[in-house]
Amino acid sequence: MSSRYALAEINLFDVSISLTAAVSAAAILLIAVVLAIFLRSAILRYSRRQGATRTATWYTLSRLVTYAVIVVGVLIAITVIGVPLDRFAVLAGALGVGLGFGLQTLFSNFVSGIVLLLDKSLKIGDFVELESGVTGEVRDIKIRATTIVTNDNIDILVPNSEFVSGRVVNWTHREVLRRLRVPFGVAYGTGKEIVKKAALEAAASVPFTLDLEGPRRPQVWLSEFGASSLNFELVIWLNPEATKKPIAVTAAYNWAIHSSLQRYGIEIPFPQRDLNVRSVFGLSDEEARAVLGLGDPAESAEQAEAEAVPAEQSRDNDAIDDVGSGAANN
Repeated sequence: MSSRYALAEINLFDVSISLTAAVSAAAILLIAVVLAIFLRSAILRYSRRQGATRTATWYTLSRLVTYAVIVVGVLIAITVIGVPLDRFAVLAGALGVGLGFGLQTLFSNFVSGIVLLLDKSLKIGDFVELESGVTGEVRDIKIRATTIVTNDNIDILVPNSEFVSGRVVNWTHREVLRRLRVPFGVAYGTGKEIVKKAALEAAASVPFTLDLEGPRRPQVWLSEFGASSLNFELVIWLNPEATKKPIAVTAAYNWAIHSSLQRYGIEIPFPQRDLNVRSVFGLSDEEARAVLGLGDPAESAEQAEAEAVPAEQSRDNDAIDDVGSGAANN
């Protein structure tokens, strides 16, 4: 009889718990988990029917409801097995010590995740840049980490505490539109007006330019007198499609600027040194250049012209296609 009694009861915190109560508590926990998952799925389905409006709010609500249902289920299970909550004071103290050591990082990430969900400084769909240089779109905010999807379709798990304690650039926090500056240089002696005309035509040829007129029209700034070039910046406002593709968009404008400068015959300079050879081992002029392997300048110019790629064959701007095709991955 005593052996059956021992199998039927469990002693926890000096409280005898019957096997029936333990099974009932486990069933309550299971129901709480299933109910939390069901409610979260129902809220997300409802948010998808509402469209893109307030998506972040519905996502936050689904997470908080999940946590609340599970916590309530745990409390009910503890009550069913008959363990007074004040008996957990010792356990809470032990957990406090554990959190101060091994579980500190986990607890910090959990609290940081709750903060992110409540203050809405980071939302699903935001495009962010971390201190580490990682850029991508926020795909999911979980208990321990947030999933960032880069433009190369790579999932990066970032601890939630990094968003709270570190510096995060949220490119879409207040407004989706943003301004881009594309630097480029031309040779000294080139007219500023012709450079401006070429750059504005390049901006007009790229489909990511927001407006061609008005306060957010493209601008051309003379930013610096460089060592070997006049340095300009093409300043453009981007439409929402291009905001989350900074590298590809910059490449698209660089391509367009280069094509436009070539069309107007504007030289793009590079650092260079002139070597004047007058004599080598008694040889002079062309003979000395031939000995050094410099060759005939006229022949070099003719060869370069023969090997040049025709403009008609280099007009395809692959970076534009990359931004458009990447929309499905983001």
